[in-house]
Amino acid sequence: MDFVADLFSGAFSAFGNISWEVIAQLTMLALIVIAGPAVVFVLALRGGDL
Repeated sequence: MDFVADLFSGAFSAFGNISWEVIAQLTMLALIVIAGPAVVFVLALRGGDL
């Protein structure tokens, strides 16, 4: 049973070491960067009319 306890404690400590703030910032940056070409693509499909 110690193996299972060590496995779970190791997994949770690995998640505890992840910098969630950096992941959130990079996700928001990716959404903003993708939004520009997406708007251009949608405008091209609609014939350029907003």
